[in-house]
Amino acid sequence: MSEQAHEVVARVHREEWARVVATLARRFGDLDVAEDAAAEAFAVAVERWPTDGVPPNPGAWLTTTAGNKALDRVRREAKRGDKHKQAHMLSDQLSGPPEPTGAIEDERLRLVLTCAHPALVPEARIALTLRMVGGLTVAEIARAFLVQETTMAQRITRAKAKIKAAGIPYRVPEAADLPARVDGVLAVLYLVFNEGYLASGAETDPVRPDLTAEAIRLTRLVADLLPGDGEVAGLLALMLLVEARRPARVSAGGELVTLDQQDRGSWDRALIDEGHALVRARVATGEPPGRYQVLAAINAVHTDAPDARATDWAQVVALYDQLARLDPSPVVALNRAIAVAELDGPQVALAQVDALATALDGYHAFHATRADLLRRLGRSAEAREEYDRAIGLAGNIAEAAYLTRRRDELAT
Repeated sequence: MSEQAHEVVARVHREEWARVVATLARRFGDLDVAEDAAAEAFAVAVERWPTDGVPPNPGAWLTTTAGNKALDRVRREAKRGDKHKQAHMLSDQLSGPPEPTGAIEDERLRLVLTCAHPALVPEARIALTLRMVGGLTVAEIARAFLVQETTMAQRITRAKAKIKAAGIPYRVPEAADLPARVDGVLAVLYLVFNEGYLASGAETDPVRPDLTAEAIRLTRLVADLLPGDGEVAGLLALMLLVEARRPARVSAGGELVTLDQQDRGSWDRALIDEGHALVRARVATGEPPGRYQVLAAINAVHTDAPDARATDWAQVVALYDQLARLDPSPVVALNRAIAVAELDGPQVALAQVDALATALDGYHAFHATRADLLRRLGRSAEAREEYDRAIGLAGNIAEAAYLTRRRDELAT
């Protein structure tokens, strides 16, 4: 029972963390209180459930326990009579009917939009939302941003402090608030999806369908709220086309399967058809595409090919050229070079990848790409060194297993 209970706690944490935090943040108006109380409730669950058994409704149990923890904290910190009154009012809220939700009915999406307050700098908005809504650890968020864990911890702490110091209210955003916050919301949802599709933690499952499903669900809600926004539609299409390939992404032995080796018959055709339809609809508008729309178009090319050899690499490179004009980042340049290798050969691509060494030296995908190009050029000793670097930096266990096998297959 103990082992089963711990598994249930882990699963419930993935599924319920954001909902519990959102509920408490709405009721108490304080993100620190919400997160701390949620963490305490899950700690109690880890301690009690193995012996007492898993409650019939784990989510409700956690919400009640976390609410009591938050209320205790408010009472402990109360110095004056008006704060005692506030604690009693909050106690009534916990047992009373929920407050009106305004324009946003989904509680988790409301929390995403609240964390995307324009008073915070974009990096802080995204980091805070990933922590509060996605339930990602500071280490996972740091890897997503390619920064040190301590740097990310400070960034999140400063964001919370800014909310308190500026007196930013925790309130339900109105419909008019949505356009100004949508960019930050999409960035968060994309990062949550990426963490689910290729989890960065060495101690987590290599793929986390709970995160990809939740990111898609929330993006659908945003699309319903902003049906004319091309980037919302583009992100939804991108997620659907990437998610469609998930069944073929990891082998039965727990190793990452690269795109060219995947069983395309196992791809989800319904998701592909929906994603292609969204891409075509955006192209038909004649409007200049944004970043997510171009990324969706790239994935549409991949999922349109019956096999890897039939991929239209010239179109992929052209789309990456378009993306580079919108997002001239070294990661985009790296992905473009991977496509160039298929079109013009590994030697041409290697020169482009080498030019990114300073910017991407700590990024595992840079070294994995360079290792593969060196392998294809027959430079096994150099490839082995690059595989070693990539393995050391890779957080995903399935990816590390794949890279290890490729390294071990090199000629000595």
